[in-house]
Amino acid sequence: MADSIEAIQKSKKTYLLVFGALLVGTVLTVLVAVLDFLDFGEHGFDKVDAIIGLCIATTKATLVAAIFMHLNHEKKLIYWIFFGAILLFGSMAFLLWLAKVSPIFDYLFYK
Repeated sequence: MADSIEAIQKSKKTYLLVFGALLVGTVLTVLVAVLDFLDFGEHGFDKVDAIIGLCIATTKATLVAAIFMHLNHEKKLIYWIFFGAILLFGSMAFLLWLAKVSPIFDYLFYK
């Protein structure tokens, strides 16, 4: 917690800056989905637009977790757990992708 008025004012300024960044990220997400000149890739919503939207959402989620949930003041164990979960998610996504591009066709399995 903050010990002085200056620390409270600094925290208040940080929260307002993060709020502004989240607001800009939300507006940017809507603009990418709606405006034609920000439509990357093919016309309409496609894979490129989804990747851009997910990058914006990841940035916003990181800001919320770091500032509003105070993860920027936590011990290193929290970061190991957090990045371990991301690594586990990535490995599971890789295994799903691998199963899709190289399915197993066994004659005993499909009887």
